[in-house]
Amino acid sequence: MTKDELLARLNDIEWSDFEVKEASGGLPKSMWETVSAFSNTEGGWIIIGVKERKTVGGSVFIVNGVSNPEQIEQTIVTTLRSRTKFNAPISCNAMRYKIEGKDILAFEIPLSPHRPVAIKSNGEVYIRTGSGDTLATDLEVDAIVRDTSFGAKSEMEVPGSSVNDINLDSIASYRSYLRDFNRPLSFPTLGDEEFCRKLNIVLSSGKLSYGSLLMFGKRESVLGALPNFWIDYMEVPGDSYTTASQRYTYRMPEQENIWESFQLIMHRLRNFVDAPYMEGPDIFGVEDNSQLFSLREGLVNFCAHSDYFASAHPTIRVFDDKIVMQNPGRFILDADEFRSRILSMPRNPSIIRLFRHPKLSENAGYGIDKILGWQKLTGKSVSFESDMLISTVTYPLVSTKNSRNVGEKNGEKNGEKNGEKNVLEIIRNTPSITQPQIAAKTGFSTRKVNRIIASLKEKEIIIRVGKTKGGYWKILSD
Repeated sequence: MTKDELLARLNDIEWSDFEVKEASGGLPKSMWETVSAFSNTEGGWIIIGVKERKTVGGSVFIVNGVSNPEQIEQTIVTTLRSRTKFNAPISCNAMRYKIEGKDILAFEIPLSPHRPVAIKSNGEVYIRTGSGDTLATDLEVDAIVRDTSFGAKSEMEVPGSSVNDINLDSIASYRSYLRDFNRPLSFPTLGDEEFCRKLNIVLSSGKLSYGSLLMFGKRESVLGALPNFWIDYMEVPGDSYTTASQRYTYRMPEQENIWESFQLIMHRLRNFVDAPYMEGPDIFGVEDNSQLFSLREGLVNFCAHSDYFASAHPTIRVFDDKIVMQNPGRFILDADEFRSRILSMPRNPSIIRLFRHPKLSENAGYGIDKILGWQKLTGKSVSFESDMLISTVTYPLVSTKNSRNVGEKNGEKNGEKNGEKNVLEIIRNTPSITQPQIAAKTGFSTRKVNRIIASLKEKEIIIRVGKTKGGYWKILSD
């Protein structure tokens, strides 16, 4: 921080990464609480020798200076580097300024790699909330511990896991995407197990990482490793829970894994934004590269940045006026910073990588420009909020309740009609095809194929002749 930047800060409101201490009677106790809070949250600057006076119009900062800057600086640096005050050593960048002829000290406290940083005498852990220091709850301390392994926890091996924990229907659907959009990575000559090893879904040890298991695992295997796994998607008929005419009109059944959840959620979201008349295998059509595309990027990042090791689970709520995606786990960067950041910092690197292979996400960064493109498309900006435990992204909708209901009905009607048409065409060309193979060929979820087949049977359009294996489909009428 330069002298000009410091002066600008003193004339502005107190920022969340900026705290002043008068220290006229020695270092205050709150000094160490702020050190703990900055070390555990996002880092920040502590300024010694400035008094804050709160007024009706806001904070006013008065430069008092310190009379013994060398001694105070030495005391603070020594205390932070030792383990007498905190449970871990803390590095800092110390600077001294002359303002109005008075000595001012500034200490930059970075985010600690040894979180949670606690005050040793009482074990208290502090975090930064707004522009103040707050004693962390047990849940927040747990979140801090998980954040220290940000980007690594989901890459660890799942004890006792193997290729047998993978849902092969999910793999078939995924390979279908690859054949359409990144054919070299589909490795069409390899069997499923060899394919999984080739893409590092199965590690060289023969085990799965937590990321691979979450993405493609069988539900019982996923829950065995992560009992709280559930992506909770719900459509609420109102602007909020309190104004809703009923609790919800649709709630997604619990899916096998992230991949199955992603596909079904995307098909549901088509009903609430501008979408193509016909959908392609990537859930898009030739006429659609707008709102749904922006939501797809948002959903991929939602799946890849969730803290699946938390006690809470990720939720998506579609209200009449907005779509709210809420994840356990804080944004690792401030929202303004990741808007312009180029390099990606995913919480779950293997999950984002598996989405990128079939071109379902950007190759670099958060794809934030695609998400922020929502404003150009709708005239309404996406909002980002985060605290220590929860991060929320909100997409305002432009449709009214009536247009939403009409769009939903028309979207479902057109989607089912086109789905039946696609499945019939596949059956006509390959009568012996199985339902999992239809799912792989269309990119539909296995549940959607099951629903379409059941509908075609009920309408007496098709029948199954013979057993599941060795039988074939017969078309009775079109």
